[in-house]
Amino acid sequence: MPAGKKLAKEMSTPTDEFKMFLEGISEGKHALTFQRGRKIFCQGDRANAIYFLQTGRVKVSVVSPAGKEAVLALLGPQTFFGEGALVGQSLRMNTATTLEPVTVLRVETQAMLRALHARADLSERFMVSLLKRNIDLEEDLCDQLFNHSEKRLARVLLKLARLREHTVASDAAIPALSHETLAEMVGTTRARVSLFMNKFRKMGLIEYNGHLVVRTELLTDVVLHD
Repeated sequence: MPAGKKLAKEMSTPTDEFKMFLEGISEGKHALTFQRGRKIFCQGDRANAIYFLQTGRVKVSVVSPAGKEAVLALLGPQTFFGEGALVGQSLRMNTATTLEPVTVLRVETQAMLRALHARADLSERFMVSLLKRNIDLEEDLCDQLFNHSEKRLARVLLKLARLREHTVASDAAIPALSHETLAEMVGTTRARVSLFMNKFRKMGLIEYNGHLVVRTELLTDVVLHD
């Protein structure tokens, strides 16, 4: 699916049925809360559990040996992450950082594997969620290769706006992120992000009102007709 068409539709996420399935796991599961800016796990940590995001938003990133960070995914409620633990990954290959206060379910690897083997319906839905994540990664890679940084910034803002709810309002508040963090997500410099954010504000596509508000319909229209 073209990147523009993807932005025009509601972001796909698994349903609350995942939570119902996970409630049937009696051992090896823990509910955890994290404040904004906390790391749920870090690159190089032991990979011995999978996480289910109940509320809030999480950034998944990887750091190169030279110290450069690349953002792999921005996740909203009702999504899994850390799934590499299920396929023999002994160490984390990325870092999961909260963009706002979050609640997660931490399910130990063996407990999750037992649940997947016991519940064909859970296994099927879990596979679908992973395939959707793979599609998102492919589209983000194409975006990085073929679109200029201004359009990539617009897509990042739209994605952040669509992570909280299944239905998207015309105006959506997003976490207060520094221009440096947005630059890491986009793959450009902080100076260029500042330039584009000022341009978006003058065009009425975003607004600062104690927090950042994205005019999702207007910004989507700009991306679609770029």
